[in-house]
Amino acid sequence: MSDQARAWDREDVAGRLQELVLESLDVGDFLAELAEYAGDFFSAPGIKVRCAFTVLRRKKSATVASSDAQARMLDEVQLAFGEGPCLAAMQEMSTVHVPDVDSESRWPAYMSAVGGHGVGSILAVPLALEGETRAALNLFSPRPHAFSGEDITGTEEFAAQASKSLRLALRIAQLTEARNDLTAAMQSRTAIDVATGIIMAENRCGQEAALQVLKTASSLRNVKLRDVAASVVASVCSGSAVSTYFDE
Repeated sequence: MSDQARAWDREDVAGRLQELVLESLDVGDFLAELAEYAGDFFSAPGIKVRCAFTVLRRKKSATVASSDAQARMLDEVQLAFGEGPCLAAMQEMSTVHVPDVDSESRWPAYMSAVGGHGVGSILAVPLALEGETRAALNLFSPRPHAFSGEDITGTEEFAAQASKSLRLALRIAQLTEARNDLTAAMQSRTAIDVATGIIMAENRCGQEAALQVLKTASSLRNVKLRDVAASVVASVCSGSAVSTYFDE
């Protein structure tokens, strides 16, 4: 670990992490940039410390971001085994330190797997997030006993700063997903309403009867109601997309 991990300007780090949130396209992009930044932050000349972030969210696949391909592989192997320092750190919400991979008795299968890839020691630090979301910062050093007490404290402070930025990135992602879901729902509703109107005009029937025609077609074709409605609209308005009132 570098001296930078022991004595660093918290305002500079916080500012850089804020920039990453603002510059990133989504959570995955933010984590990728964060992992690359953290890898450089904790490395020293001649000693490359690999970094990975793992995020577990309810009803979503695990998100892994890394400073390089090997760090990603080391983290994904842990997820495949279903055990290891990163997962333990998230479950226990406490730092997990593996001073020497070769002599570590916990998680023997995982330790055997990573030991063959030039990993001497591992440090996993949980990130404090909201709700059921769990995340951890994982550092892999090629040297045994690479992380001193000061290094661990510095990494925990860095993780605390990173957790604030990740919480913000996740909130932005949730708002974006909610907006997209609302837009999709409104578009579906609009298509169904327009298709119902078309059927009412063509068959000279009421709204309920027209809607039942759509539902019957949906059931018989095993196609979603909104897709059946869109096909009805397309058959009348060739080349015209159905839009909602809030579309730009």
